[in-house]
Amino acid sequence: MFQNFESTTHPGDGGPRLAALRAVLRTEQLDGFLVPRADAHQGENVPARDERLAWLTGFTGSAGFCAALINDAGVFVDGRYGLQVRTQIDQDYFTPLDWPATGLAEWLIAALPDGGVVGFDAWLYPPGTIEKLRADVTAQGISIAPVDNLIDRIWTDQPAPPNAKVVTHSIDFAGETSQSKRDKIAEQLRRDSQRAAVLSLPDSINWLLNIRGGDVAHTPVALCFAILHDSGRVNLFIDANSIDADVLEHFGPDISIFAPDDFASTLQSLSGPVRLDGNTAPMWIADQLHTGGIEIADFPDPCLYAKACKNAVEIEGARLAHLRDAVAMADLLAWIDAQGDAPEITEIDVVQRLESLRARSNSLKDIAFETICGAGENGAIVHYRVTTDSNRAVQPGDLLLIDSGGQYLDGTTDVTRTVAIGNPNDVQKQCFTRVLQGMIAISLARWPEGLAGRDLDPLARRALWSAGLDYDHGTGHGVGSYLGVHEGPQSLSRKSHVSLAPGMIVSNEPGYYRAGEFGIRIENLVVVEKAAALKGGDARDMLKFETLTLVPIARNLIDIALLTAAERMWINAYHAEIMIKIAPECAQETRDWLTTACAPL
Repeated sequence: MFQNFESTTHPGDGGPRLAALRAVLRTEQLDGFLVPRADAHQGENVPARDERLAWLTGFTGSAGFCAALINDAGVFVDGRYGLQVRTQIDQDYFTPLDWPATGLAEWLIAALPDGGVVGFDAWLYPPGTIEKLRADVTAQGISIAPVDNLIDRIWTDQPAPPNAKVVTHSIDFAGETSQSKRDKIAEQLRRDSQRAAVLSLPDSINWLLNIRGGDVAHTPVALCFAILHDSGRVNLFIDANSIDADVLEHFGPDISIFAPDDFASTLQSLSGPVRLDGNTAPMWIADQLHTGGIEIADFPDPCLYAKACKNAVEIEGARLAHLRDAVAMADLLAWIDAQGDAPEITEIDVVQRLESLRARSNSLKDIAFETICGAGENGAIVHYRVTTDSNRAVQPGDLLLIDSGGQYLDGTTDVTRTVAIGNPNDVQKQCFTRVLQGMIAISLARWPEGLAGRDLDPLARRALWSAGLDYDHGTGHGVGSYLGVHEGPQSLSRKSHVSLAPGMIVSNEPGYYRAGEFGIRIENLVVVEKAAALKGGDARDMLKFETLTLVPIARNLIDIALLTAAERMWINAYHAEIMIKIAPECAQETRDWLTTACAPL
């Protein structure tokens, strides 16, 4: 099985660990230390060795940070984690803070009125973040200083660094050779008069070199750093023990392997200008380039946009992965329905059942992330992770939220469905229907080329806003191709200024959460494609979405009276497509269930 259900942190550990950190702060004459949820690659998913925030505070969410001072300690999280953080930290020692409503700079200024020195690990913060923080607090007498990682000093049983074997990613799935990708990016560097680009994001490097790995749970990447030269040559900094003869042959003569210990000296010997993404690369890299007197060109990672725009092979792979995944999801939903109105199952039972159904295809390489399966009030915790301690029985009257995904060689999936156990009440149906209306609005959207995710995000919220409701997360994130289930730079959110372009895959997942009662989220993955011209329309290029996910939506949770004719038509067409594409691949019992689940409204 891919997922375990043990509690990895305990609130009671926080107090003693914070005390140990404060003892080090006093020894080092520091007033505080910043502890992000990050590794040197700024990845959302990090190896066990880099789970410093969870180890110190108990908070296990995928985003957040702690500012630990001599007399105060704040844990900053966004709206996705407001409920979760309060259950995982000891609030006698740590204060949960709503970020970005409460900014780190303003909090530090209030907590250190007489100034002070706050340390940070330069491997764990990009220069842009630190420069902004310094600009905001320096006038108040607060210094932000690079220091060795203080958590590593007190974490006596810290796990070892990962070192999984690197594997090649076949052209049958990648759709383009590494040589072709490197030539295109190198040409971009030459156009921008840049001699090299330093790459710190593993998904960028793995995409560029057509490799994958197993250094991070559920994200098939090899952790490494790379320098891409304007000639197309690459210096790859990785433990040579993770590279076998097949991978070396795949690399060819233009990709050279270097030990990680050689990274600093190589950086300092480069000729500039050198491209570095100031929003994602660790500040340590910028410091090495400065030490070498090398000019830095602060530009985005050159692989991000190219990686996001999937080629025809990757898009077809995504379609196939989603068809395979939909069979497992249909089997699961049919099984849940067969349990009746008073099922004798728990959240863990559902997760394990789904995992076994996905694995039955013999194509599943891993789950895409730890399945979020929340019944009743647990569903209101946006990124809830069920453990043996929190495991809840699924009860009559519950809404059950299941957010899950699979990693397949031909694609990465991510799907959320919310189902009712027994007969839903009117409030549940109305909230569900408004979430569904938002998901349909995104599915039906047509827009002029050049618009970004922030321009489309309001479409998903309009039906909720009209009823005085909303949700505290983005409407959608980018998704990789057998890479990270969360991929940039594209997204559907208020923060996204990146223009959507053909080939980009994003999630479409509005939701609604009522603390202590229920959570609702409906999620499909969609891919951006060119829209055909409409008779009478302007002579301008337009885009639209193709829906990849093909999993039934709970009909008994839909308040049909709230739907427009166009929305009813979309749902009926969607369910008809599921019957055509998915039903033939299912066992008879699931096909019979699909006939009812996909019946026209």
